[in-house]
Amino acid sequence: MAVAWLVQRRTGQGGWADAFWSLGLGAAGVFVALFPLEGAAPSARQTLAACLTGAWGLRLGLHIAARARASDEDPRYARLRQDWGPRFQSRMFGFLMLQAGAAAFLALSILVAARNPAPGLTLQDGLATAVFLVALFGEALADRQLSRFKADRANRGKVCDAGLWAWSRHPNYFFEWLGWCAWPIFAIDLGGGWPWGWLALSGPAYIYWLLTRVSGVPLLEAHMRRSRPEAFAAYAARTSVFFPRPPRA
Repeated sequence: MAVAWLVQRRTGQGGWADAFWSLGLGAAGVFVALFPLEGAAPSARQTLAACLTGAWGLRLGLHIAARARASDEDPRYARLRQDWGPRFQSRMFGFLMLQAGAAAFLALSILVAARNPAPGLTLQDGLATAVFLVALFGEALADRQLSRFKADRANRGKVCDAGLWAWSRHPNYFFEWLGWCAWPIFAIDLGGGWPWGWLALSGPAYIYWLLTRVSGVPLLEAHMRRSRPEAFAAYAARTSVFFPRPPRA
């Protein structure tokens, strides 16, 4: 995240921070899943966890990097740049260090999931993998639908309500949260053989709080209310904030 700070300082694009965060957390997840303890070879569960978190980090990180390279500054960071004024860079560094701490805390869920000592792979692992893949596909689809909407000049000044965005105002954030729900399914042993597995519940709880109360939904919706108040008010009246549901008539 220190490198992310240097890159955003050089480019004037705060959105790079999110790309570095995603790639860095993905790399950290692979590391904690596979790091050899007592010289033992990685288990099938460790390998699966590493592959899943690596795929997530690469997909999301490269998507955000492409967006940062091709577009104006993310409105959340542009607002912080305006609010913080001449102290932006020093406060941005502190903000990114907090993000690094958040990533380290989230990696705990991957760690206890990958290290579940239950032998082999079970139906519970299969369920966890299915949840994770649904989340990965759903988030990628939401990002693609939003990119396609923004690319159409006829939609300038409008709010995306196509596809998944008709069911949730933040389907990408919902599927991001859903992906973290997979780690407790990997980790928790209902028979009591791996009590550390319950720590994996911290991941979905923490990411839900971050997305809905701190740096995701609140900042983005504040920008939408400022930039297109009437269109967003109409959209918000018929569309769920986070959890998908059919739009209101």
